[in-house]
Amino acid sequence: MTDDRIEWGGVNHLALVCRDMARTVAFYDGVLGMPLVKTVELPVGMGQHFFFDCGGGDLLAFFWFPEAPEPVPGVSAPAARPDAGELTSAIGSMNHVAFKVPAERIEEYRDRLIAAGVECSETWNHDDSEFGLAPEMGPDVWIRSVYFFDPDGILLELAATTRTFTADDIRHEPATARSAESTVA
Repeated sequence: MTDDRIEWGGVNHLALVCRDMARTVAFYDGVLGMPLVKTVELPVGMGQHFFFDCGGGDLLAFFWFPEAPEPVPGVSAPAARPDAGELTSAIGSMNHVAFKVPAERIEEYRDRLIAAGVECSETWNHDDSEFGLAPEMGPDVWIRSVYFFDPDGILLELAATTRTFTADDIRHEPATARSAESTVA
């Protein structure tokens, strides 16, 4: 018997859209330290497509289009960091990008961002409690996070997984469109 499923190797790249490629390079390469590894000038003045190495063989890419429409916070992306307002964004939008970092360095990286003038959330300890947050690190915490925005309002997260997932971590039935309709009515 052969396995005819797609052989997944992870995410090659996630492509986002920026307002100013020079500012994006300054933030992602200069502030976050993600090396710029490939630049593409799109044909017929359509724009640019640049790629940054975000570790682990993964790339984060940006398009710059001279005629790109303006973003609509709360629709095309969250209107605020999760600690400062509404996290909801529209169906089909990208809510945030989480970058894997070592758990033992998350506070250090948060401090570096703040020193560079980037406003950040506190470090969050996500657990399985009712509200999903623990006041401090403990055995029930499964990930630690720090949230911040890039210059274009893209919500970013430093994420450090703190334990291995098991079958016990799958506890909820997936919601349907009908589920959403019944909660609104």
